[in-house]
Amino acid sequence: MLLLLSNGLLFTGKHIISRIDGIILLVFFALFLFYVFKQLRTEPVIKTMNLKAYSNTQITVMIAAGLVMLVLGGRFSVNNAVGIATQLGISEKIIGLTILAAGTSLPELATSVVAGMKKNPDIAIGNVIGSNIFNIFLILAVSSLIKPVGFDIKFNTDLLILGGGTLFLLVAMLTGKRSMIDRWEAGILLLFYIGYITFMILKG
Repeated sequence: MLLLLSNGLLFTGKHIISRIDGIILLVFFALFLFYVFKQLRTEPVIKTMNLKAYSNTQITVMIAAGLVMLVLGGRFSVNNAVGIATQLGISEKIIGLTILAAGTSLPELATSVVAGMKKNPDIAIGNVIGSNIFNIFLILAVSSLIKPVGFDIKFNTDLLILGGGTLFLLVAMLTGKRSMIDRWEAGILLLFYIGYITFMILKG
């Protein structure tokens, strides 16, 4: 769907994610949230953890501080990534697909590893899938609503690879007696990613 929108096949003839595309993505995001909230009503209640209580003032300050640091961190990451790309003479696309992508995915990696070690597979898988859904349906949507985002058709190949990896993940989770991602399947995904990054660097 993102590939279709990014090529402007629905409403525009330009390679751009327009505001109309952003609205469509937001609609799908709203449908996803509706599905999640509907699932919450049917899922059994999980025993809550003992959490440290904070006052409303402390919560407000921490949220505000987190948002400020998030904006500053995003600006710092983008500016320095562009600087690295310029100094090394490589494209910003490669920097975005490697350094920036890896940096922004480290929280998901840490969360999924800890969840897996504590035998909470739903958190490990849901964390990764949810992050991708939010990035596509919410982040791209809001960004395009603020200002239409130009799209390079060279990313079509990367989107197809993303789709192939997602399909492999789906098959891996739904097949087999244990309905789980085995180590050999994880090894295939890791080797494929290493090969993809190597190909990107050599090509760039």
